[in-house]
Order: sequence, then C-alpha cells, then structure tokens
Amino acid sequence: MRAKVNFLAILLAASAFAVAACQSGQSIVAHKLVASVNQNSIPMYPDEQTYLKVSRMQQQGGIEGMAGDVRKNFIALAIDDQTPVTIVSSDQNGAVVEIAQGPMKGETGFVAKQNVD
Repeated sequence: MRAKVNFLAILLAASAFAVAACQSGQSIVAHKLVASVNQNSIPMYPDEQTYLKVSRMQQQGGIEGMAGDVRKNFIALAIDDQTPVTIVSSDQNGAVVEIAQGPMKGETGFVAKQNVD
C-alpha cells in the first residue's frame, strides 16, 4: 500500500512539473540558434518553402545566385547568434522555431538545421 502511495506522489509531482513547463511557454530542453563560421546572425525565413527556394537560387551561382542573396536579405530576418528559441517542429531541412527571449520574443520562422542547437 505504501509503495502505491509513493508511486502516486511521484506521478503527481511529475505531472505538475510537465504542466508548469507547458504553461510557461518554455521547452524543457533549451535550444538556441548558432551562427555559421564567420557569421554573426542566423537567417530566419517565414516558412520552409521560402528557405528551400532561396537556397536553391543561391546554389545556382551567377546571376541566379546573386538574386538568391538579394532575396534572402529582403525576406529573412537576421537573428542574433545564441538567441534562445523553442522548437515548434523540425524535419531534415531545419526547424520552425519561436524566439523565447529578447526584443523579438514570440516571432516564429524557419531556420536551417545547422543553425539550431
């Protein structure tokens, strides 16, 4: 009987912790954005399709590549290195994140896989 009470107490405590974590808007595992080598910021795109389109353009080189660079500068937000984020969803290309702290708190967008820690 005592073991049953201890188990229930532990289960209740774990449930309370999970509910508190969910309600605070903070993920239990902290994530942050990390800039690539020689970069100070991370581009955050409105969605994954835009990221893929711009990336393909940049890989073309020549005029198409330059157009991709220009498009990136107009479409993607430049987010500071080490910005704390919450991962909303992720796949093999990257993740949809929500900025957890700072002046852009609450902004969401897509970042490349190599820029999420």
